Amino acid sequence: MSVAVTVYLEQLAQALKQGNATEHTHRPALKTLLESLAPGLTATNEPKRIACGSPDFVISRGTVPMGYVEAKDIGVSLAEAEKSPQLKRYRESLGNLILTDYLEFRWYVGGEHRKTTRVADVGVHGNTPLRCDKLGVVALTDLLTAFFNQQATVVGNARELALRMAALARLIRDTINAAFTAEGVNASGSLHSQLDGFRRVLIHDLTSDRFADMYAQTICYGLFAARCNHHSPESFSRMNALFDLPRTNPFLRRMFNQIAGADLDDRIAWAVDDLAGLLARADMAAILADFGQRTRRQDPVVHFYESFLAAYDPKLRESCGVYYTPEPVVSYIVRSADQLLKRDFRLKDGLASSSTIDNPTGKGKIHKVQILGPAAGSPLTICCTISGLSRP
Repeated sequence: MSVAVTVYLEQLAQALKQGNATEHTHRPALKTLLESLAPGLTATNEPKRIACGSPDFVISRGTVPMGYVEAKDIGVSLAEAEKSPQLKRYRESLGNLILTDYLEFRWYVGGEHRKTTRVADVGVHGNTPLRCDKLGVVALTDLLTAFFNQQATVVGNARELALRMAALARLIRDTINAAFTAEGVNASGSLHSQLDGFRRVLIHDLTSDRFADMYAQTICYGLFAARCNHHSPESFSRMNALFDLPRTNPFLRRMFNQIAGADLDDRIAWAVDDLAGLLARADMAAILADFGQRTRRQDPVVHFYESFLAAYDPKLRESCGVYYTPEPVVSYIVRSADQLLKRDFRLKDGLASSSTIDNPTGKGKIHKVQILGPAAGSPLTICCTISGLSRP
C-alpha cells in the first residue's frame, strides 16, 4: 500500500475518533497527501477564495493551475453533490477536477467522469472508525498520479475556444458576485474600489451585477486580444499579457493592468490564471485561420467577440445587438457613400474630407462630413472601443 495514503487514512481516523470532526478538519491531511504524491506541485487551500466560489484546492506548478479538488464532508453523497449548480459550473469550466468526501474520489476530465475509487468505509472496526480497502488504496494512488499528469487539451478551433472561454467567464462573473455578497454593500475592498471607479468614469448607475459581467468579459476578451498579439518566446501568462497589448494605447494598458495585473484580487486570480493557461496552450494560428475561413471576416480578433458572447450569454448578445455586419456589406456601404459624396456633393476626398465650413447658425464651424454611429453595443463593446480593442 502507498505509505502516503496509509498515513492519510490514519490522520482521518484520529480526527474521527475525536467525535467533532467537520469537512474543514480533514483539509490539512488531504493537502499533505496531495503534495506528497506530487513533488513540485502545490495544493493551495485558501478560505477567502473558497468563500467566493473557488474549489477547495487549486493544484499548481508555480503559478500555473494543473487541476482542482472539491472536498465535501465524510459521508456526504457525491452523487447528489455532483448534481449541484456549483459542481456543474466547475465541471463545465475546469478541465481537470476531483470531487471527494475524503474517502471516495471522483475524477473528471473536460467535464466528463473519468474514474472513481474508494479507499475506506466509515464504521467501528476494531480500534479504528475506518475500514480500509487495500485495492482502493492502490487505485487511489493510480488515480491521483493520473490526475497530476493529466495533459491539458490544446484548443485548435474557434468554436471550442469560444465555449471554453465563455465557461470560465461565467465562473469569474459568479465569483465576483459572490465576493460582493460576502463583503456587503459598504465594503471597501479592491473590487468595490474598481466598481466605484467604473461608476465615476463610465456608467454612473452601474450595478454590481453588471460590473461583474463587464469585468469578466473584459478580462477574458482582453486576454484573448493579448494572446493574439503574443509573439514572444516567453510563455503567455496573465502577468505578461500586459506587454502584448499595444503601447500606442496607454489607456488600455493601464486599465488591463488594474483589473488583471499583479494586483488582481486573489479571489478571482486562480480562474483568470486558468484562462491564461487555456490561451497559452491554444493553437492561435489554427484558431484564427479557422475563424476567418468559416466567417469570411478579415479581422477575427475583433469579430470573435460575437462568437464568444453567443457562448457566454446568448440573451445578452441579442439584447445588445452584437451581430457584426458582414464585411462585404460594410465595404459596399462605405464605397457607395464615398462615391455619392464625390459625385453629388463635389467633395473630392469623399469620406476622407475633413475640412470645415461656417455653421449656418453663426456659431463656429462644422465639419463637411461627419459619421454617426448610434449603436453603442454592449458595455464591453463600449469599453473596448474606448480602450482601442476594436477599431472604428
